Amino acid sequence: MRRFDWYDRIHRLDPEADCVRITQILAAHEFPWDVSKALGMALYRTYAVPSIGDLLFRTGEFTERTQKRYDDTALILNAVLRGGFTADESRHALRRMNAMHRAHGIGHDDLRYVLSTFVVVPVRWFNRDRFGWRRLTGHEAAAFTHYYRRLGRHMGIPDLPDDYAGFARLLDDYERAHFAPSPGGRAVSDATLDLMATFLAPRALSGAARTFALAILDDPLLRALGYAPPPRPVRAAARASLRARSRVVRFLPPRTEPFWAEDSPDVRGYPGGYDVRDLGTFPGPGAPQAAPAPRAEPHG
Repeated sequence: MRRFDWYDRIHRLDPEADCVRITQILAAHEFPWDVSKALGMALYRTYAVPSIGDLLFRTGEFTERTQKRYDDTALILNAVLRGGFTADESRHALRRMNAMHRAHGIGHDDLRYVLSTFVVVPVRWFNRDRFGWRRLTGHEAAAFTHYYRRLGRHMGIPDLPDDYAGFARLLDDYERAHFAPSPGGRAVSDATLDLMATFLAPRALSGAARTFALAILDDPLLRALGYAPPPRPVRAAARASLRARSRVVRFLPPRTEPFWAEDSPDVRGYPGGYDVRDLGTFPGPGAPQAAPAPRAEPHG
């Protein structure tokens, strides 16, 4: 394969009808590292909304079992994408995700915002921050949007925006209205940064790795989570290093075999394998139970 063969293949597909296949190519072939990191940053942003950050703290899962929560989130989302909503594993993953949300009574507004981060943060990673080896086209951003709109419908979230611009407005408006300091959000953030530092460097360099992670965050997010912005030279160096990596990746051969979440060295908790039905948290007695299995949609 040549470097732009996947690009050409994507642009022969329809961004709505073929949104699953396009997103699979982007996430598992073209940009597996970038999409994984961008989606991690998307979820991290949600801690700055007190209703979300405090809930995650109260469960204890994100502070006491941070690696497991990271692994389970990545593997559940991966199972949905890999199976394209229709495979048994996708349906099991959707049941698990919906059961967890129902058990904690998460409102539609917060769910809609979380979904908007999945759409917007990866596109900005490529097109605003220029951390990927190439930018995403409007065709690809539209496919990404249609994929997550479909995911949102399977999650039962009403009133979803119709296009990428609508999701971007939703995200920006929600963050302006709701970003605020909270003890729970800060505690969950600290635990996540400690875990992220282990992805970036050996334990002896964990302090530097944590500073690096903070250096790529924007000021509103830093303020809401209660962190002082790193010095400008540090922030510039962190961003420059990610862009330097992207320039190197541009000259690597394209990935012919897909790279899924279970292939990542950052997912460490299931060396002997896993069953998606056992991932995540489970509601206690009397808590709401899982929603019925979602119906398959046309175009998978």
